[in-house]
Amino acid sequence: MAEQPHGEDKLEPVLVVIPTYNERDNIEIIVERLNAALPHVHVLIVDDGSPDGTGDIADAMAAKDDRVNVLHRTEKAGLGAAYIAGFKWALARDYAVICEMDADGSHAPEDLPRILDALTDADLALGSRWVPGGKVVNWPKSREFISRGGSLYSRLALGASVRDMTGGFRAFRRAVLEKLKLDTVASAGYCFQIDLAWRTIEAGFTVVEVPITFAERERGESKMSGNIVREALIRVTKWGLRRRGNQLKSLLRIKR
Repeated sequence: MAEQPHGEDKLEPVLVVIPTYNERDNIEIIVERLNAALPHVHVLIVDDGSPDGTGDIADAMAAKDDRVNVLHRTEKAGLGAAYIAGFKWALARDYAVICEMDADGSHAPEDLPRILDALTDADLALGSRWVPGGKVVNWPKSREFISRGGSLYSRLALGASVRDMTGGFRAFRRAVLEKLKLDTVASAGYCFQIDLAWRTIEAGFTVVEVPITFAERERGESKMSGNIVREALIRVTKWGLRRRGNQLKSLLRIKR
């Protein structure tokens, strides 16, 4: 069992990592909303070489506001790789809490204060659509089915109690990311969210879910694809089988 850091009082400074790829119509709006909701929070925009000029817009924002930082990556390598780069950037500095948030407005910055408050008694606070009080707005039924189904399958395969394993609006205490072996995370798409949540649970940290309202993006195109869904299905199945295998080995050792 990992040591539990949530008894510590240090919950500042806070960094919100926002990955971007072709989000020029959204990035300024979301950062302005975040600054209004939590003026003391810093932002790291991780841009994967957006051809639409998102990186240039981010640089202009950073030049005017010390709270905004930009990390440029030369290629689109997936959500997971962008977040890992952002986490390493944060851990190289003195941030006590590191958050994930989408750039497209689907995650309401106004919900972040409640997520951060939940870290008082936890190590990872997840913004959840599927707990009482959580909901989705303007989402097609097909997307809701995929998200609910993915979370349910992950819970059953991994034996986890978290109801929204695929959600990407979350806050980590620094100690969690320091403990996890970030260099071994290979999940590229939204499976990354399941991967990090599962690693956190397996390491013995405390995870809580906070109800949020998730809204479909109004501008730009969704990055969801069939390949992303297949990656999650294959990886979660492998993790689940490995977990069952380890349980069986433990049981056989006990019987001997």
